[in-house]
Amino acid sequence: MTPESHSPAGTDAPRLGPPPGCPAHGLGPGGLPRLHESADLKKLYEELRAEHGPVAPALLHDDVPVWVVLGHAENLHMVRTPAQYTKDSRIWSPLRDGLVKPDHPLMPHIAWQPMCAHAEGDEHKRLRGVIDFAVSTIDFRSLRRHINRCTQRLVNRFCEVGEAEVVSQFAEHLPMAVMCHVLGMPDEYNDRMVEAARDMLRGTETAIASNEYIMGALSRLTARRRAEQREDFASHLVTHPAGLTDDEVREHLRVVLIAAYESTANLLANVLRTVLVDPRFRAQLNGGQMTVPEAVEQLLWDEPPFSTIFAYFAKQETELGGQRIRKGDGLLFAPAPANVDPRVRPDPAAHMQGNRSHLAFGGGPHECPGQDIGRAIAEIGVDALLMRLPDLELDVDDEDLRHAESIASRHLIELPVQFMPRPPQEVTQQPNHDHRPSPRPDWHIGAPEPERQATPSPAVRPEPDVRPEPFGHHDVPAPRSPAPPQPAGPVAEPATTATAAAEPARPAGAWHRFLRWWGGD
Repeated sequence: MTPESHSPAGTDAPRLGPPPGCPAHGLGPGGLPRLHESADLKKLYEELRAEHGPVAPALLHDDVPVWVVLGHAENLHMVRTPAQYTKDSRIWSPLRDGLVKPDHPLMPHIAWQPMCAHAEGDEHKRLRGVIDFAVSTIDFRSLRRHINRCTQRLVNRFCEVGEAEVVSQFAEHLPMAVMCHVLGMPDEYNDRMVEAARDMLRGTETAIASNEYIMGALSRLTARRRAEQREDFASHLVTHPAGLTDDEVREHLRVVLIAAYESTANLLANVLRTVLVDPRFRAQLNGGQMTVPEAVEQLLWDEPPFSTIFAYFAKQETELGGQRIRKGDGLLFAPAPANVDPRVRPDPAAHMQGNRSHLAFGGGPHECPGQDIGRAIAEIGVDALLMRLPDLELDVDDEDLRHAESIASRHLIELPVQFMPRPPQEVTQQPNHDHRPSPRPDWHIGAPEPERQATPSPAVRPEPDVRPEPFGHHDVPAPRSPAPPQPAGPVAEPATTATAAAEPARPAGAWHRFLRWWGGD
């Protein structure tokens, strides 16, 4: 699709469109749908698939033409073929022809920036190599413990009340708290940082000021790590042999922070909603038939954090999904419709059983490098929350839940819940992994068993100090004491005491029968 395929747009003349409710509402020049005016993008994508196939023409703001890639295979081909498609928007025909104005609402997503997300070739390898190396240094066992502690701190804020709104009080906070820790600026995490990120992503009138607030924090972090390096993400960007400039460090810190925050906040909210709304889902979790990681993977199919991602651009004339793509055309990478492509998922309601071939994290050279961080935050956050508040229930009907939808994403506005009030938990104490079990007295096979201390009655047994840990993510248990050496030869049977003789004889166990055989009996 090219600009000349319909009448030029972007003029200052007023447009006389049909009134709301009219069948033609939401249609632009050439009868193409305006994505940003659709009240139900999921339905629109299926209508486009039925009419045009896996690649369909559509319009962005100001009637800027774009292709929406709806097919699973077509999306994979696009992201895995850098010789034909690039993320460098400087070759985009509508931008070069002046159809995309500097104040276009999508310009922050589309405008070229000196970062790996927009680079290609050797420059992409240089910048992406730094990000991949920094991610590889993350200790995921320590990260899981930190996610668990952050979850407990957030739950402490509302656990005594017996009710909460878990989108704004939990799902939007946990990713920011964890990512500030990962990047190396835990002290910068606060309510203001969360509000700034949300405000910037929503594109409000104060979005520029919010972006400056975030960039200020990242600039301070960059300056500190130039002066003093530590074992954190920012330090690895600063010290990498690729030699990133301060601007490159800040821009990459920003894209990692915001991308991880937005995608994980959406994922957390979607998983929690599904657990609370779908009784079969909750029963499966409680019954052990579906683990939390499997539940997260299912939601990455059903509700990917980003519906579409801006954007790829054709480097040459080509063909995709039966459509003629011209050089300079823009294409939307669309995980949401691709994940329900009937060619790969005939039944969109079917459980995918841990299948990871969804496109929630992209693919090819620009595949999300921090997807395992996002998975860990969602899996452990949901798990720890449900363990802390197992009676969590939705406080409204599912039909009353509202979503905010844009071309880029669809996320819950609020998710009110109720539960039995509980006291806060102490989460400041660091876990102790140096504990060793009490030493056992000397003992070997065949020797009399040492006396055991009486076990306190259940009525007076002290309550253990147990803190919730996520299913499947327990810390490594403390090492056991080394096993005592076993004798090399036959072992004599223990002498029979008067007390033992008074007891009824028990049949010899397998181990004793083996010892007798070994001794020639």
